[in-house]
Amino acid sequence: MEASRQKVGLTVFGLAAALGFMTSPALAQKPERFKQHHAWGAYSLQGSSGKVCYILSVPVKKEPEDRDHGDVFFMVSQHPGEQVALEPQFTVGYAFKDESDVNLDIDGKTFNMFTRGSNAWLSNRAEEPAVVEAMRAGREMVVSGESRRGTKTKYTYSLSGVTASLKEIANCRAQ
Repeated sequence: MEASRQKVGLTVFGLAAALGFMTSPALAQKPERFKQHHAWGAYSLQGSSGKVCYILSVPVKKEPEDRDHGDVFFMVSQHPGEQVALEPQFTVGYAFKDESDVNLDIDGKTFNMFTRGSNAWLSNRAEEPAVVEAMRAGREMVVSGESRRGTKTKYTYSLSGVTASLKEIANCRAQ
């Protein structure tokens, strides 16, 4: 599991570059995992517009089991200039079906996410605090979507360590 978590950190580096946290290779920095709490790690990345702090986990179960899902992770990030805002994001190793939705279920509380490429974000940004609070209080999170090829996918995450990891990034910029 430790090797898997280290690999995820490197994958997030690629994701951060793809999302524009860095504007040139000269500014590219490797993400730093500074704390691991059970299933969730706390990371930071210095980008061109400041330090980005986030927590991240990989699924404990991927369905269907007979498919190559690529790198799959769920993260909650803070962005430079946003002291309180936490943004949940889901990423898979394949392209989602165009204009499809992803279902996020946290112990029976459901939320809708929109997709773009291999990423998904909450359809209603005003629900971000509710998702984070549900994650803090929850035990399990299930994320379901559909690939561009029409494969229905489902990922199960443990929420053990979310609260402690969120506390780690609360003061991330001061470190």
